[in-house]
Amino acid sequence: MFKIQTLNKISAKGLNEFPREDYEVASSLQDADAILVRSQDMHQMDLPGTVKAVARAGAGTNNIPIPEFTKKGIVVFNTPGANANAVKELVILGILLASRPVIKANKWVNGLAGKGDEIAELAEKGKSQFVGPEIKGKKLGVIGLGAIGAMVANAAVDLGMEVIGYDPFLSVASAWRLNHNVKHAETLDTLLAKADYITIHVPQTNDTKGLINASTLRIMKDGVRIINIARGGLVNNADLLEALNSGKVECVVTDFAAEEILNNDKVICLPHLGASTPEAEENCAVMAVKQLRDFLEFGNITNSVNYPKCVSDNPIPAGGTRLCISHANTSGIVAKFTTILGDAKMNIAGMINQNRGELAYNIIDVDGIVPEETLRALATVETVTKVRPIFGKK
Repeated sequence: MFKIQTLNKISAKGLNEFPREDYEVASSLQDADAILVRSQDMHQMDLPGTVKAVARAGAGTNNIPIPEFTKKGIVVFNTPGANANAVKELVILGILLASRPVIKANKWVNGLAGKGDEIAELAEKGKSQFVGPEIKGKKLGVIGLGAIGAMVANAAVDLGMEVIGYDPFLSVASAWRLNHNVKHAETLDTLLAKADYITIHVPQTNDTKGLINASTLRIMKDGVRIINIARGGLVNNADLLEALNSGKVECVVTDFAAEEILNNDKVICLPHLGASTPEAEENCAVMAVKQLRDFLEFGNITNSVNYPKCVSDNPIPAGGTRLCISHANTSGIVAKFTTILGDAKMNIAGMINQNRGELAYNIIDVDGIVPEETLRALATVETVTKVRPIFGKK
């Protein structure tokens, strides 16, 4: 019986993916095997040693202390792409809101309440103050062409925009998803100099924090419109305010509220609505649960933010053992595993070793039940952080 602790309200559609005969799921559990989380801050949490994995029902993992968990051998999953359509739709809405001042117009026309028969004439006379450009034929710069960026780029092409994309790490899979009309910018500066609208779709890292700053803003066209539904830290708000005040930036739509940008006539600030649709919450929950099950039941890792992808298509040997071992990516470690298993007269039926930077992960299938003393010997090999046996059914 696996124990799953939930730290936030998780979609029932996702939780229903856990077979109740094999899983206990609750918000308060002792000795949980895994944790499901959405937005709760885990940085100050003291996890029990039983925790093997944390799954974030969403793409961002800023609320999870990944380096600390990695040292403990805890695999951290996220759900890239599960909320992509919801975010894409909000970005397209943001582009339209940045163009046509409909929010200001709505507030103004509501102020005509009580004017009775005069309202229609007053509205007609006052509409000229809310003129905004069409997006058709305008240039949209998309920074980051992953699951969401690619969907935004394709939707913008369908709306008649000229789309320029920049992504130095563009994968083959992402490239295949792109409409052939999306133009590729060789450098970020090229995109910034050409775009009438800019939308950001990169993760927040040490390299991307403050990506939109005084230097990059200086390169942009006068009157540029910026949409940020990715991460608040990608934009330096102090530099942005200067650009708004000078007229360099005409409008900003952001999903990240901050004191310094609230109540600015040129800023449309939303309360982190990017994935706030029932469909996105369900998709993220289902994806997170399936990844946890695949890991807990079979040792497979997909969409981990700290460990390499490692998937075995083979069944666990009947009456045998699947060893899931995480360790530092240093030479000679795998040879020590095979020596220990050989000394214990255990036959290796299959082995997969994958690495990601300084980390490595192994799936080793062994005929027969690996005894406790052998598991302890494997765990004492230098740099090993976790040894987890999964026993096959007879």
